[in-house]
Amino acid sequence: MLRGNLTGLRAIEKSDLTSLLEWRNKPCYRRYFREYRELSLEHQNNWYAAISHNQSKSLMFSIVALNTGQLLGASGLCNIDWINQNADFSIYIGVEDLYIDEKFAPDASRSMIKYAFFELGLHRIWAEIYSFDIQKKKLLTDLGFRLEGQHRQTHWSENKWHDSLFFGLLRDEFKSFL
Repeated sequence: MLRGNLTGLRAIEKSDLTSLLEWRNKPCYRRYFREYRELSLEHQNNWYAAISHNQSKSLMFSIVALNTGQLLGASGLCNIDWINQNADFSIYIGVEDLYIDEKFAPDASRSMIKYAFFELGLHRIWAEIYSFDIQKKKLLTDLGFRLEGQHRQTHWSENKWHDSLFFGLLRDEFKSFL
């Protein structure tokens, strides 16, 4: 288990899937994800099979509270490019509809970033968010990510177009941020 001050990141277990699917399918969360459609239990089971048998380019973890073991959300590194040493950073807190809070999300994020850079040896991690995702924009900025680019009007939500924002963080930048 990867440990922060408040949270732990552990392998996703089959018993986590029901909660993760429920959280993932909430419309108030789905609007933030690239995969916008409601997922079925079959989708969830196929995803779990792929990540648990290393058949994907993703390393996903359950976020749990260290003091109680309660499942809080999920975080991971997606689209890992081992040759160019970079990955797409993903996180959300599902419990109590927090999505991105000021307590668990930063703690779990720091653990994931340390793992990415210092255990996996990645050089860069990045995240794509939509322009209306103010909570994640603040989280990424607070963690030292820099806005690297913007693609205009890529995401249709709530009857209007929104931009995609691309944030990146290099290992050396994170070292100096610690």
